[in-house]
Amino acid sequence: MMANGMRADAYPSNGGPPGCDLEMMQRQHLDAYGCETGMMVCLSRGGMEERNLEFAAALSHAVNDWQLHDWVMNDKRLKAGIVVPQEYPDYAAREIDARAENEAFRQVIISPRSSEPLGRRKYWPIYEAIARSNLVLGLHPAGLSGGHASSGTGWGTYYMQEHYTFGTSMVGNVVSLIFEGVFERFPGLKVAMIESGFSWAPSLGWRMDGQWQRMRKETPHLKRPPSEYLREHFWFCTQPMEEPEEPAHLYDVLDWIGWDKMMFSSDYPHWDYDDPRQALSFKMTDAQRSAILRENAKALYRLP
Repeated sequence: MMANGMRADAYPSNGGPPGCDLEMMQRQHLDAYGCETGMMVCLSRGGMEERNLEFAAALSHAVNDWQLHDWVMNDKRLKAGIVVPQEYPDYAAREIDARAENEAFRQVIISPRSSEPLGRRKYWPIYEAIARSNLVLGLHPAGLSGGHASSGTGWGTYYMQEHYTFGTSMVGNVVSLIFEGVFERFPGLKVAMIESGFSWAPSLGWRMDGQWQRMRKETPHLKRPPSEYLREHFWFCTQPMEEPEEPAHLYDVLDWIGWDKMMFSSDYPHWDYDDPRQALSFKMTDAQRSAILRENAKALYRLP
């Protein structure tokens, strides 16, 4: 990827990678657009996809400390996500419990490139800890070497293939979480789908309902049509946003998902960063715009 997938102007003068310089991020993003809250999603070197479990635990613990000491303590607008290694569920649950009382942490970040589909009971201790602490499960496509390829057929040749599968790779885990009964077991669990698109949600809901009506005896633990779990427990982010030729089609998608389930995301400091003044350029009411830019995230993450 050009500039390692980052904005070329986001490289700090100290030689570090984009996103490592608080002052630059404040100037380019938080201050520039009057952000009340910046929700950080830490992906690199956090141990999420590391297969050496003790190393993964040490990495995640260190990264969580770093988020607090280098970022949140220096700008109270910032909120963090507890990074945990999903392949080490017992440790992940302990790390969540240890961090949850700190109001700086508002969600738990794991990788969708897991060894098994995320609905499997192996991962339930993580969801139990998240639900117990009234936090949010954040799923963001990650691309470190420890994880599986986004595509079901392996790694693509070009990055555009990888970028395209950010959405499609999430579908399998959404289906797994719903059909394995995660939301029946943890009815308060909320999931934020970050940087994975959203236009696929309605068709997935229709398809799941159709299959469930014909084969529902296989999953007696599901008490409702699958689309109801999808609409109730999942929130979506605007970046990257599908842009159909006919804007009315986007309205249809948002109507199905629910205008209260969409949240603005900038993807700073990546090259496809969205300027909040331009990203929501299609026609909508003031209430709808306010919901996407502010109110929905405020409610989901219980922000003051």
